Amino acid sequence: MTVTEKVAYLKGLAEGLALDESKPEAKLIKAMIDVLDDIALSVSDLEDGLDLISEQLDAVDEDLDELEGFVYEDLDDCCCDDCCDEDEEEYYDVECPSCGEVICVDGDILEEGSINCPNCNELLEFEIDYDCDCGCEDCDE
Repeated sequence: MTVTEKVAYLKGLAEGLALDESKPEAKLIKAMIDVLDDIALSVSDLEDGLDLISEQLDAVDEDLDELEGFVYEDLDDCCCDDCCDEDEEEYYDVECPSCGEVICVDGDILEEGSINCPNCNELLEFEIDYDCDCGCEDCDE
């Protein structure tokens, strides 16, 4: 039973009591049932609106899933890892030619172009070759 149906049932019960309309109790019961009827109609309207919004939200969610698939599918096709994984820091192992020490460096250090070996203090210079034809902005440098 919906709220509207329940209020209609209460209204029928009150009419079946054959209350004397001149008594204050009967006026109070009738006024309360009228208020309940208004509330039940408002709730029904809200439920209808919520159903509509829920349907629209589901449609937007489906569209967003499709768009995400399109966007991330394009990123998966890119051949270079440096331009597509901005949030993931990549580290590289570099071996010092003087002492043979293996140093772990990140992309920022590589872009600076040089670093001193922490073991022998030899200056290690880096040259980055951006040889990528995926069309991304970072690779066109």
